[in-house]
Formats: sequence, C-alpha cells, structure tokens
Amino acid sequence: MKARHKRLAAIVCGLASLGIASALVLNAFQSNMVFFFSPSQIAAKEAPRERSFRVGGMVQVGSVVRDPQGLTIRFVVTDMVHTVPVTYTGLMPDLFSEGKGVVAQGRLDSSGVFRADQVLAKHDENYMPPEAAAALEQAKSSAATPAAASTSVTSGTPGAKP
Repeated sequence: MKARHKRLAAIVCGLASLGIASALVLNAFQSNMVFFFSPSQIAAKEAPRERSFRVGGMVQVGSVVRDPQGLTIRFVVTDMVHTVPVTYTGLMPDLFSEGKGVVAQGRLDSSGVFRADQVLAKHDENYMPPEAAAALEQAKSSAATPAAASTSVTSGTPGAKP
C-alpha cells in the first residue's frame, strides 16, 4: 500500500469514528432531555405520551390524599385554568404542601393520570421555577376576558420569560 492510500484510510477511519461518537453523544443527550409542560398544555394534548416530562404548577388546596398503608400520595397540580391528577410513591420533599408550587417528573398513563418518578417543591416563599411561573401567567392571561387577552402580557415575575 502506498503512503497516500494509508493516509487516506486513516483519515476515513478517523472521520467515521468521529461520526459514530457524535451520533452516540447526540442520541444520549436527546434521550435524557426532559421538557416542561403546564396543565393547560397537557389538556391541549401538547405533552408527549411516550416520553418522560415535567409538569409544574400549584398543588390544588384539598387535593392531597395520602395512602395510610404506604408511601403513595395523590394530588392535583393546577395552573388555575386546568388540572392534572398526579400519583407519586416515595418520600415527599419537606416543603411540599397544598397551595404551594411543585414540579413533578414522570409520564402520563393511558387514563390521563401523571405517574411521577420525582417531585420537587419550591425552596422558599418567594421562589417558583421560571417555567411554572410563566405557565401560570400564560394560563391566567388566556382565561382572562377577551378585552384583557388582547393586551400585551408581560410578566413581572423574576425569572419568568415573556
């Protein structure tokens, strides 16, 4: 084999290896991405049924039901317009309570119940995840009267994206 052919074979093998490594990294990145959806987006069927995602909002007052025999807890997440029933089995964060912000990660089952694998509660009275704050503002504005809905919606919530 000539030196030119060896060099060409090495370049082709290097490019092929780089392509395979890039494909594996991008595949791993895509399968680990978790998107956020509000209860209104879930009601509009925008959330995926086959993938894990996050739902966030407020825990509806009076909706928390704990299983006395185990660690299963059922509650409802709301954005003040739509609600999503959530079921979680495990230890809840200490700051989890009714009327407070929450983000749950998991999947929707065929009956429309969100089966959470993880539940995150806000860490103080001033904080709400930016996605949840934006979703609550958007849901409130879409539920407003038509005259109010035609005006520009700008959130004054820190961290919320317009």
